[in-house]
Amino acid sequence: MQPDPDELTRETAAVLRALRERDENTFAHCDRTCALSVETGRTLGLSSHDLAVLRWAAELHDIGKIGIPDRVLFKPGRLDDEELGVMRTHPRRGHDILASIPHPRIAPIATVVLHHHEAVDGNGYPQGLRGEEIPVLARILSIVDSYDAIATVRPYHAPKSHAEVMRMLHAEQGRKYDPHVLANFSRIVETSPYRVAG
Repeated sequence: MQPDPDELTRETAAVLRALRERDENTFAHCDRTCALSVETGRTLGLSSHDLAVLRWAAELHDIGKIGIPDRVLFKPGRLDDEELGVMRTHPRRGHDILASIPHPRIAPIATVVLHHHEAVDGNGYPQGLRGEEIPVLARILSIVDSYDAIATVRPYHAPKSHAEVMRMLHAEQGRKYDPHVLANFSRIVETSPYRVAG
């Protein structure tokens, strides 16, 4: 059954507000990622149910960053190994935050959040899933999340142009990213209002 948008809005309003208070940039990133993910999902022919799950998972995918210390989340430079390990806990933290919401339809959304940093070659996290072991919604979210993260200002890097981001994504197809999903994303992003310049 499709998640009821009004019910989920009521249930998730508090955590979304907490994310916005914690980090406005991450909140805005989640909004853009949500829109691009749904555009990509439509090109892949997802059902209305799966599109609803994808919409909410994309909106909430970085909710676990609420629990990341400031010294890591806002560090102006590359993270060291210890800090990277802390940052990589955010999918699990996000899953656990969502799983605590008393809504009968939250489980598939929490699952996508948990797996949005898996890689198709098995070298992602937190569980090292590979290929089709990774839910397709998480494979979509992985690509869109990376696109927006690379294309926008972060404490640890300057934004890159659209052409640069796409080169980086295609260099990782078959390793980090699902080639079929990436091909569909590559088509829709060219005419999307969320396409960055360059």
